[in-house]
Amino acid sequence: MNTTTSASQALALRDPWALVPPMGNLDAYISAVNRIPLLTPEEESAFARKLRDDEDIQAAGRLVLSHLRLVVSISRQYLGYGLPQGDLIQEGNVGLMKAVKRFDPEQGVRLVSYAMHWIKAEIHEYILKNWRMVKVATTKAQRKLFFNLRSMKQGMKGHAPGSETHRNTLTPDEVQRMATELNVKPEEVVEMETRLSGGDVALEPQTDDGEESYAPIAYLADDSQEPTRVLEARSRDAQSSDGIMLALNTLDERSRRIVEERWLKVNDDSSGGMTLHELAAEYGVSAERIRQIEVAALKKMRKTLEVA
Repeated sequence: MNTTTSASQALALRDPWALVPPMGNLDAYISAVNRIPLLTPEEESAFARKLRDDEDIQAAGRLVLSHLRLVVSISRQYLGYGLPQGDLIQEGNVGLMKAVKRFDPEQGVRLVSYAMHWIKAEIHEYILKNWRMVKVATTKAQRKLFFNLRSMKQGMKGHAPGSETHRNTLTPDEVQRMATELNVKPEEVVEMETRLSGGDVALEPQTDDGEESYAPIAYLADDSQEPTRVLEARSRDAQSSDGIMLALNTLDERSRRIVEERWLKVNDDSSGGMTLHELAAEYGVSAERIRQIEVAALKKMRKTLEVA
């Protein structure tokens, strides 16, 4: 045994986590976790009992460390979804820690078998949330369809008589077979196949040629809560209520009534208030005079609103 190996083993005994490099260097991480020794059944049971009975964190750490290679192995099964393997491994590690916390050594099952469910469950959740902006699977049957459609499709294309490797669409018979086997409706198979076959579209414009209006970000963005628009909306609301009342109070009685009748009054038949000629007849002046009073009153109100 050389000095380097002895030093590594001594470090592992003091702080096993020191052997695992940061996830930033994925190759180094995978290489390191593959070198961590596996636990014997006796060691695994002993650490599991320490965790269960004494809440020994060090024992939990040893159980997790010895199964990090399992997470790496499982993560490779999901590389076809275009997500970084490092992220898949991190999510799988979360599932592994949940499995370790719930593991009961008295059940007669090895941790490696028990943890696979938890690791895959976390990775599945991560893929469903991040692979597409639109959630593609909601029910248990749809999730099974999502994660089995590709492999089933490849199997059918590979074994169907006279099949062509470049043919990607499913035939009606293949759709029905998948629907029956996975306990979903045929139209759900077709919809999932369409979603899985569709390409991703970049939200941001990919060029600098001034075509921003054609990028999805231009019509998907909800700018109603943008701070400037919120302030503008508040200003409009204030002016349409308190501001208008304040402006009306600056007018004399005749000018105010003319403005209210001409601009603010709505009758039951939605015909609005009085006309210029009706007001002129009431006040004993010409319609032109009523219009001049109206223009002057509105100008005065506008100045008041600008100050407010």
